[in-house]
Amino acid sequence: MSRFLGATLLAVTAAFAAKEPIPPERQVIALTPAEKKAALDFEARLKDYVSLHKKLEAALPKLAKDASPQDLDKNQRALGTAIKTNRAGAKRGDLFSPAIEALVKRTVKAVLAGPGGKTIEASIMDENPGIPDLRIDERYPDDVPLSTMPPQVLEPLPKLEEDMEYRFIGKRLILVDTHAHVIVDFTNDVLP
Repeated sequence: MSRFLGATLLAVTAAFAAKEPIPPERQVIALTPAEKKAALDFEARLKDYVSLHKKLEAALPKLAKDASPQDLDKNQRALGTAIKTNRAGAKRGDLFSPAIEALVKRTVKAVLAGPGGKTIEASIMDENPGIPDLRIDERYPDDVPLSTMPPQVLEPLPKLEEDMEYRFIGKRLILVDTHAHVIVDFTNDVLP
């Protein structure tokens, strides 16, 4: 085999091996005008929350670059306490309004009814930590693992700011501030 042919074969093989696997077929979920408005309203409320988070975080003592895990935990808990104090009147549904909750429920239902839906649902339920007592602006339970979110479910939902994540707990979708480690809001049951 010539050196050129060998190098070409090696390059083609490497390119083929490095190629990303083809993602599973994703269902396109078109939003109604009312759902688009609900998503925009949700994003506006989320932006207000993130602004508060940043303001409160800026008021905390700065962490050293070599901060210990204990210092990081102390800072996280201080931020969580500040958020809870500043959102004293917060209640379920402040971010997940009935309109956005309906959109989430429809999205989840469509994804689970689509291609690979049974596998996606099994993945959600496999890592789902169950049904702990949820309270707004309380610390996410340290002994409850965070479930992963399938991309097929995340894709149609409103995009989140950094340090904010959607997670399932039981049949509910929650919004977690991962930096403060607090539950910002949660839905009623959205999983079947």
